[in-house]
Amino acid sequence: MKGCDRPLCEAYDVALLDLDGVVYIGQRPVPAAADSLAKARAAGQRLAFVTNNASRTPSAVAALLTEVGVPAEAEDVVTSAQAAARLLAERLPSGSAVLVVGGMGLRHALYAQGLRPVSSASERPAAVVQGFDPRLSYDLMTEGARAVRDGALFVASNGDLTIPGGVRGQQPGNGALMQVIRAATGVDPIVTGKPERPLHRESILRTRAQRPLVVGDRLDTDIEGAHNGGADSLLVLTGVTDPLTALTAPPHHRPTYLAPDLTGLLVPQPHVRTSGDRFECAGWTARWTDDVIELTGDGDPYDGLRALAAAAWHDEQPAAPKSVAAALDHLSLD
Repeated sequence: MKGCDRPLCEAYDVALLDLDGVVYIGQRPVPAAADSLAKARAAGQRLAFVTNNASRTPSAVAALLTEVGVPAEAEDVVTSAQAAARLLAERLPSGSAVLVVGGMGLRHALYAQGLRPVSSASERPAAVVQGFDPRLSYDLMTEGARAVRDGALFVASNGDLTIPGGVRGQQPGNGALMQVIRAATGVDPIVTGKPERPLHRESILRTRAQRPLVVGDRLDTDIEGAHNGGADSLLVLTGVTDPLTALTAPPHHRPTYLAPDLTGLLVPQPHVRTSGDRFECAGWTARWTDDVIELTGDGDPYDGLRALAAAAWHDEQPAAPKSVAAALDHLSLD
């Protein structure tokens, strides 16, 4: 847990932003997101929109961002498909055939890297790359499995087991779908999306970031990906992660900063002062008493959450939910 005396949009040259749960949810804008990002840009911070979704092209993602009030160009978008295509281009000769078990996002990314997308194992592809596509067919997965059994390199754009499904709830993601080829061949894919390093590397290469800040709502993709890439991170609580999940996270899922939403980019982040067993942030103090954290004070409840997080994360062992529950109730963040 760090503090920052300057607004984060001034302290970090590029914000590497997750999309769903951060900028929009489904096709609805997250409150305050568009205004906050416009102000961050005006302050000089560059924005890159980093997504594990390999089915959409960067142009399609940019169009959706523009629709929700965040003007964007294709060049502002970094996808797991692009990370997969770069990895393949660095390992295969130019013009190599790659069997695509996925959608147009993967095909466009492969073309851009000088590789040749194909759909049949009979073309003897050098690699198979799989990404999420809601229209993915059994026949195409069968072709992918056949090529992998014949020795093709197996790459997956991401390992997300589920994806948001709106009113229908969570649905199977690429991490679930890739198990078909994995189970049929016994071959584990190289995964390029968050939290693995290839997508973070792709983001840095495309943006030339010197001091990037990863911004996300998921601990197991965005925040873990920042840890793997050696970058600072901002967790916003507009998506899937709630305060209790954040407080009880293991070390590799703990963000550098916490904020309710993207307005956190526009303000300094208060420091947490540690004195013995006391963790103080603004007007709040958290301290361990036996196996429970007590929280006292008043003021901005998110300053209280930061003090509570510092106490909960003081040990490498994740805090138990019962250790933080009463203090969290005291904050009334809902």
